[in-house]
Amino acid sequence: MAVFHVVIEPILSAIISLLTVYKWILIIAIVMSWIRPDPYNPIVKFIISITEPVFARIRQLIPLRIGMIDLSPIILFILIQIIQRMLRYFIYNIRF
Repeated sequence: MAVFHVVIEPILSAIISLLTVYKWILIIAIVMSWIRPDPYNPIVKFIISITEPVFARIRQLIPLRIGMIDLSPIILFILIQIIQRMLRYFIYNIRF
């Protein structure tokens, strides 16, 4: 049990934090798709480079579009939420 507190819990907490940061980047990518920023901006390139491969994979696995609306960001957001809740549940239940 001590190994969990010293090693595994901080790793899982870090993963949860990274997923939270990725969710914010995902929200920024969604907003960017509505306003069409300059594609040569380095920040825009960075956000596209870390979100588009995941979107493409989801589109490949679940080809779900409603008209012109791409639902892959919503599916990814929900998946991240589920993973975070599972990790939090794991941390809480192992601790006690």
